[in-house]
Amino acid sequence: MNDEQKLDRIDRKILSILQSNARISNQQLSEEVGLSPSSCLKRTRRLEDAGLLGPYLASINLDSLCRSVTVLATVVLKDHTKEAFIAFQKHANSIPEVLECYMVSGSFDFFLRIVAADMNSYNHINDRLLDSDVGVLKVSSHVVLNQSKSFEGFPLERLL
Repeated sequence: MNDEQKLDRIDRKILSILQSNARISNQQLSEEVGLSPSSCLKRTRRLEDAGLLGPYLASINLDSLCRSVTVLATVVLKDHTKEAFIAFQKHANSIPEVLECYMVSGSFDFFLRIVAADMNSYNHINDRLLDSDVGVLKVSSHVVLNQSKSFEGFPLERLL
């Protein structure tokens, strides 16, 4: 969204509502933000077209569905060149179990959130990271024992 298309109070409210309930009908959304259904739909589509909204995903309770292990891994690369960072990102993004990959500052280069079926499966993923041609020096694994808070949306009222 460019400078001419700043978010107003209604846009922020639409974003806030949709991030907590993406299945809300346009009729209900329009009532909550105080617009006609056609105006609300037009704004929602504009937010989608601007890349501020979407994709729409369902939150799955993995603990109820199956056994799994979540690992937060830190990665240090041998080389700190732009090419090495790009190569690692491509490699990490090619592994389906890597849910998130962040390039970070500090004592390591990348932070990964990985979900695997079990520790044996995670060990194979770890081996794929270490044995790749992308120059991984070190992977430190931190197994999640308990999650006390999960992502439920951005605090838009504090950020915008």
